[in-house]
Amino acid sequence: MKLTKIIKKPRVWIFIFFLLISILAIGPHLPESGVMIKNVEVNSSADLAGIKNPSDKASPTSLEIIKTIGDQPINSLEEYSIIINNISLNETVQIETNKNAYLLKKDSLDLGITVIPVQSSNLRKGLDLAGGTRVLLKPEQDITDVERDELIQVMNNRLNTYGLSDIQIKKADDILGNKYILIEIAGASVQDVKELVASQGIFEAKIGNVTIFIGGKEDIPFVCRNDGTCTGIRQCSAITEGYFCSFEFQITLSQEAAKRHAEATKDLAVVPQDKESYLEKPLDLYLDGELVDSLNIGESLKGTPATSIVISGPGIGADQELATEDALGQMNKLQTILITGSLPTSLEIVKIDTISPLLGEEFLKNIILTGVLALVAVSLVIVIRYRKPKIVAPMLIIVVSEIIITLGFAALFRYNLDLAAIAGVIAAVGTGVDDQIVIFDEINEKETEDESWKKRIKKAFFIVFAAYAATAAAMLPLLKAGAGLLTGFALTTLIGISVGVFITRPAFAVIVQSLFEEKE
Repeated sequence: MKLTKIIKKPRVWIFIFFLLISILAIGPHLPESGVMIKNVEVNSSADLAGIKNPSDKASPTSLEIIKTIGDQPINSLEEYSIIINNISLNETVQIETNKNAYLLKKDSLDLGITVIPVQSSNLRKGLDLAGGTRVLLKPEQDITDVERDELIQVMNNRLNTYGLSDIQIKKADDILGNKYILIEIAGASVQDVKELVASQGIFEAKIGNVTIFIGGKEDIPFVCRNDGTCTGIRQCSAITEGYFCSFEFQITLSQEAAKRHAEATKDLAVVPQDKESYLEKPLDLYLDGELVDSLNIGESLKGTPATSIVISGPGIGADQELATEDALGQMNKLQTILITGSLPTSLEIVKIDTISPLLGEEFLKNIILTGVLALVAVSLVIVIRYRKPKIVAPMLIIVVSEIIITLGFAALFRYNLDLAAIAGVIAAVGTGVDDQIVIFDEINEKETEDESWKKRIKKAFFIVFAAYAATAAAMLPLLKAGAGLLTGFALTTLIGISVGVFITRPAFAVIVQSLFEEKE
C-alpha cells in the first residue's frame, strides 16, 4: 500500500486537518508541580493580597500555579490541604506562584482560595472531575421564562456579592416542560449553597408589626463591608457551649425608610435600662420569617428620621476561632442579602451534589483506565474477528482519532467535561466501531458485475447514515431529560457520532478501499 496515494485523497486531508486542529485545541503537555488557583473569593485575604481571580474564559493551562507556601514546596492537593490546615488563624504566610509572591493573612480556613490539580491540557473539567457543588432548584410556583431570567440575575448577583465567582447558573427544562435552575459552584460548602440559593432571603426590619425597611437597594443604598471602622467582630466571650462572638456593621437607610422609622418611634415610651434609656420596642430583624436579632433603639432616635443604623448578630463555636469564623460567615450572608434583596420566588432543592477535588481526581484516573481497557478490548475483538493486523491498525487509529477530535471540539468551545459527557464519548466510540465493521464487511464482499467499489461503499454508508439518524433522534430528547443533568451525555454523543459520520468514516472507507485495491 502506498501511503502517499492515500494521503492525496481529499477525505483523508479533511480527516488530518480536523485531527491536527483538535490536538492544537487540546494543547497537551507535561504538567508542572504545584496546584492551580481555580477561584479567589472576593474580598478574601488572597484577593486583598493581589491574587487575581481567573476569568471564566481563561484556558485551564493559563491559571496561576502555587509552588510553595512558606518554605514548603507543593506537589499535590493533599500536601496543599495539610499545609493550609497547619497554619494558625490570623497567621501571615508567604505564597509563591509561577507568576508572583504574595503575603496572606489567614482569615478563613482556606485563605479564600480554591485550588485544583495542575492541568496538562486545555480540556475543561466539569464539577464531577474538578470538584465543587451542584444544586438543581425548582421554583415553588409557576414562573415565565422572563421571570426565570430575572431570578437567575438576582441569584448571580447574590452569589458574586457573597464572594463566589466561579459559578455557572443555567436554565434547565425537562421533557414535561417543568422549569429548573442548575447551579455549579467551585469552592462552596453545601451549607453556603443552601442558605444563599435555596432560601428566598426576605429580610425585614420591624418595630412591633410595622416594617421599617427590607433588603435591597431601594431601602438600603449602602452596606458597610471590608472597612474596620464600620464593620467587624466586636467582642468574643466564653459561654457554656463554647464561645460567643458578635458582629456589627453599619447600613444607610433611604429617606423613605428613615421617615417610616420616625413615624413608628414617635409615640413609643422611653424605658430606662441600667445606665441607658431605650424605647419600649426594639428593632426586630427577620430573615425568611425567622427572628435573627433584636436591637434596642436609643432614646435619642425617638421620632427621628435616622438614616444610619448598626446591624448586629451572633456567631457560636466550640472555640474562639470557630466562633469568629461562624460570626464572619453569618455577617457576610446577612450583608449579601441586604445588598441584593430577596429572590423573586422561593426555590425548592430537587438535588444537591458535592464532590471534593480529590474525589474528582480519582474519577478522572478511573475514566482514563477504563478508556484504555476499552480500547484493548475492542482491539482483541477486531483481531479475533479479522485476524489481520493490517485491518486492525486503521480501525484503532480511527477510534483514537474520533476521541481526540471530539475532545478537541470540547476544548475549542470551552465545554466542561463531566462524567455524563465522558460516557457520551465512550458511547460514540462504540457506535464508531460498529460503523467501521459495517464498512469493512461491505467492501470485503466479493465484487460482482452488479456491484462496483462505489456501489458497495454507498451501500455501507446508507447503513451508517441510517444508524446515525436513529442515534441522533434518540439523543435529542436527552438534551432536556433529567432537567439538563444528561445534557453532557447527549451533546458529546451527538458530536462524536457526527465527527465519525462526516469526518472519520469517509477517511476509513478510503483507507480500506486502498488496502483491497493493493491486494488485488
